[in-house]
Amino acid sequence: MDLAGKISILADAAKYDASCSTSGSARSNKGGVGNAAVGGICHAWSADGRCVALLKVLLSNACAYDCAYCVNRRSNDVPRTGFEPEELVRLVMDFYRRNYIEGALLSSGVIGCPDATMERLIAVAKTLRVRERFNGYLHLKAIPGASERLVLEAARWADRLSVNIELPSAASLRAVASDKTPAAIFGPMRVLARAGGFEPRRLPATSAQPAVPLQDSPAETPVSFHSQLPAVSHAVRDIRPMEGGADLPARASVMDARALRRRDPGAAVLPAGQTTQMVVGASPESDLHILTLAENLYLAYDVRRVYYSAFVPTGGDSRVPALAGPPLVREHRLYQADWLFRFYGYSAAEVLDPLHPNLDPSIDPKAAWALRHLERFPVDANTADYRELLRVPGIGPRSASRIVRARRLARLSPSALKGLGVVMKRARWFVSCSGTMAVDAGRVLDRPDALASLLRDGADTLLEPLQLEFAF
Repeated sequence: MDLAGKISILADAAKYDASCSTSGSARSNKGGVGNAAVGGICHAWSADGRCVALLKVLLSNACAYDCAYCVNRRSNDVPRTGFEPEELVRLVMDFYRRNYIEGALLSSGVIGCPDATMERLIAVAKTLRVRERFNGYLHLKAIPGASERLVLEAARWADRLSVNIELPSAASLRAVASDKTPAAIFGPMRVLARAGGFEPRRLPATSAQPAVPLQDSPAETPVSFHSQLPAVSHAVRDIRPMEGGADLPARASVMDARALRRRDPGAAVLPAGQTTQMVVGASPESDLHILTLAENLYLAYDVRRVYYSAFVPTGGDSRVPALAGPPLVREHRLYQADWLFRFYGYSAAEVLDPLHPNLDPSIDPKAAWALRHLERFPVDANTADYRELLRVPGIGPRSASRIVRARRLARLSPSALKGLGVVMKRARWFVSCSGTMAVDAGRVLDRPDALASLLRDGADTLLEPLQLEFAF
């Protein structure tokens, strides 16, 4: 098979990894400058807001595992191919020299055994770094079950590694992906956490949140410990960096833990840390279960991002549900909820609870929380602290910071909030300025059903892009 054919198959097979989204562009060069290709080119956002192009491709789509959710599973009848390590090195360098990409995300099916596959991925990464002197962004997938030695070797050459959990419980793992074990997943995650200078924590089960059955050993079950921790200062300026593995202040949220964790983007080993992914809709777990696990991965393993990938039906397999299509709205709501505890200070137990185990598809999770807690509103923009402001739908970290700064100079009026970046079509129902409501809500705030109807009626226009204001 020629190179173009391999790229077509292996880039398409890699598209189900949610670490970044494909560009979908197929423009050809008709005498101008530059080119765009569908095969493997995807766009991701850097920490400074730049959009960068990455080559996302598999080393091979031949796989010894038979995971029901995966298009590359052993039992699926699809064309199989693969690159030799040297072939993939040349592909990355050729794309880079043509300015198609700024980095690469490289993964693979399990070729024979995890260690053999990991060795081939490491060979690509090491050759790129040493022989080709490639200093672009490099993200490798750590193969579940690979040895600690090989996972550490991969961390030497990659900017970021990820070990995909895929399924949020041990029961679903046994039923849907029986070739994988919890130990094979959490072992590499623990190695990567330590490689980044973070000591994984042992988290006791609590009655406040359901235990997460996906585990390495009973002593290291990654369940929530939010209820075990007292409160930390709400003022971001009061948070000081600390070494990874140190005890968190009591009642710390994911947002607090991330602020306390010292980062070193120039580190020689794994400067961008580790990420993971969960497939949504291939197993019966509730959104509460998924978010509880995600929260604890941030806290216990120092995971930088948890990605949620809507299950795409890839052929008849009785082990997974027969869906009409991928649950994209559910995936979107999970991302919104994930942002709530990474950037807004919520806990998973606040976003959902046993009485509300699943996210409302018709309204975003922050508005849903506000409707369940109308006793906390309206929030006075002139007196509320930063954390209280973040609880107001339509106010994000940027606009909350602006409000705190602006009110030092003058008392704010409702008309001033829009100029500070507040999304007033959302916030007007929940915010006041020294007793003056941003909208004459009448008795709407006393009627959650009426307010929910108002919010749902404008659901499409109320969903603000997450990158802009984080305000939802």
